[in-house]
This record gives sequence, structure tokens and C-alpha cells, in this order.
Amino acid sequence: MAATPGAMALSAASAAQALDQGGRPPPVLERGVLRWLRTNLFASWWHAGLTLLGLYVLVAVLPPFWTWAVAGASFAPGQAGAEACARAAGACWSVIAEKHRVMLFGLYPYEQHWRPLVAMLLWCALVLASCVPSMWRPSVLAPLWLAGGAACLALMGGGVAGLAPVANSDWGGLPLTILLFTGTVLIGLPLAALMALGRRSELPAISGIMTALIELTRGVPLVTVLFVAAVLFPLFMPAGVNFDKLLRAQIGMAIFFACYEAEVIRGGLQAIPRGQIEAATSLGLGYWRRTVLIVLPQALRIAIPGIMNHIIAAFKNTSLVIIIGLLDFLNATKASLVDPPWQRYATEAYLFLAVVYFLVCWAMSQYSQWLERRLADGRPAG
Repeated sequence: MAATPGAMALSAASAAQALDQGGRPPPVLERGVLRWLRTNLFASWWHAGLTLLGLYVLVAVLPPFWTWAVAGASFAPGQAGAEACARAAGACWSVIAEKHRVMLFGLYPYEQHWRPLVAMLLWCALVLASCVPSMWRPSVLAPLWLAGGAACLALMGGGVAGLAPVANSDWGGLPLTILLFTGTVLIGLPLAALMALGRRSELPAISGIMTALIELTRGVPLVTVLFVAAVLFPLFMPAGVNFDKLLRAQIGMAIFFACYEAEVIRGGLQAIPRGQIEAATSLGLGYWRRTVLIVLPQALRIAIPGIMNHIIAAFKNTSLVIIIGLLDFLNATKASLVDPPWQRYATEAYLFLAVVYFLVCWAMSQYSQWLERRLADGRPAG
């Protein structure tokens, strides 16, 4: 009986597999370090040229930078540090040791710095806990944030449990940056989802209002939004009614963030096949159930890169609150350099600032990539 083509192909594949199992290793260029180098750095003449150019730049830049940043740098704290910096040939990291409390906590009372430190650590713990998929349940996150957020605000503002009251106009530094950033995201992201759904609504009134709000807000810079929230908004309030300046800035930043994020989410909504909506409707699911259970989770998964892009931008935009008199991390660093002996070492202070900003933004970027891979594998979010 003649062998079929399928049987012949199967026998050939079996023979090749048996030959490979006989101990013949793959070519040297197809395994180990050489394979990684060939694939990632020397895949073509163009890639090889870029690799060699990058190596040349590193060789030309790294030794002088090492000499300036480490070998010839001064690390001595206090007044001795200022004197040592005057003699040092490299960087003066003493400015970080001397001014770090002003940089981190701004105008907050010096003897009470432990309070914003504890509040910042607690707030960061809440954020990290919220990033764990097993915690993504309203019954867990809601009480956690209510309790933790109340504790952080009590520590910062005082007036309870024997803590001296501190006006939020004296809040500043890194805790203020983290507070404004997380508040912007926590308020703005759900609002953005509602605005995106409203803009796609089949009701002309809702769609028109959402479209006008989104386009109007996206058409002005954040500086204008903060100016309106801090200066013009109180003028339209009844006599005797006033909201805290920090709260007004927080709401303005959240609305600005939500309007940009709404367009990203709307793009994800438009990518959902119409057939899935029709299938959900045929199963008897109403608008809100099919949106929450089927449409919105898929849209958010598709829009993760764009969402994270605006989240990172929101973290950096916190520096704009200086126009309403609030000292965030960047502007507290500026304020710490008014001392004449340390003014010439602004480069070191801003480099430290840049490293902190980079680490936070890089961590958020890595988390978004991990989340994309997790959801792309078909695993549930929680």
C-alpha cells in the first residue's frame, strides 16, 4: 500500500526530531550569548553601526561622568560639606544631605517632618497594594482607601489625636506631589470612562455636552485650568462659600486629566467589535451590565498604553501648581537653593530630582507592560 503524503511528512519530521535528539547541538551562532548579540545588536550592518556608535559614546562620556559624580565628588554633610565642595573637583552631593528635608517636605514645620514622611509611606503602600490583581475587588479596595486615605490626611493636616494643625498651604515637597498625582488618577480615571461613554451615547444632549466639555478642556493648557480653579472659581461662588485652594486645584487637575483620558478610552471602545455588543444584548444584558462586564474591560485593556502615557504625564504636571502658590517636589527643590552657599550646586539637586522622577515614571511604565502581558494571556484581571 503506497504511503500517503501526510504519512511521508510525518515520518520525515520524526526522523529530523530523532536526529536532533541524537545529540547534535544547534550552530554556535544560534545559541547562548552569540545568538543574543547577533539578534539584538548585530542583526544587520545598520544595527552593527548603531551599536558601535553607542559604545563609542559610552566610552567617551562615562569616564568623565564617573570622575565628576563619584571620584571627585564631595559627600560631606553640613557646613563642612559646603567647605569641602568648594575644594572638590567634582559634584557636590552635600547639597542633597543638607537640603533634603526642604526638598522633600517644602514649608511643612521642621519638627513635624515625621508626619508627612509616615503619610507618604502609607500612601505609597496603598498604591502598591492597589496594583496587586488579587486586591482588585471593591469590597477590599474601598475600605482600604477610605481608612488609609483618612489616616494620611489626618497626619498631614493634624487637629486630631493631639497632632498640631498644619494648613495645607504649608504642605509641599514629595508628599504633595504624590497626593496630587494619585488624587488626579483616582478621581479622573472613573470620570474619564463615564465621559467616554457619554460622548458615544445615542442621546444627542448627553453626547453634545460631553463633546463640548472634552473639547473645551483639551483646548486650553493646564495652567489656565489651575488659574481658573484657584482664582476665578471663588468669584462665582455665593458670599461666605469657599473651597480650599488645594481641593480646587485637585479637582481642576482631575477634570483636565479625565478629558484627555476620555479620548483614549473612547478609542478603545471603538475597537470593540459590534458583534460582541449584539451578542450581549441577545443574552438579555442591559446597557450598563454589558458595558461593565463585557465592553469596558476590553476597551481598557486595549487602551492601556495610552492610559499609562497620560498617567505619567499627570505625575509630571504636578509641578504646575506653583502658579497657585503650592510647593511641589520640583519647586520645593528650587526653594531649597536660595541659600547663597548652595546656589552654585543646583545641577546636583536637579539631577537628584530627575532620578526620582525617572524611577517613578519607569516603575509605572514597567507595571503597564506587565499588565498588558497578563491580560494578553487571557488571565482575569483580578
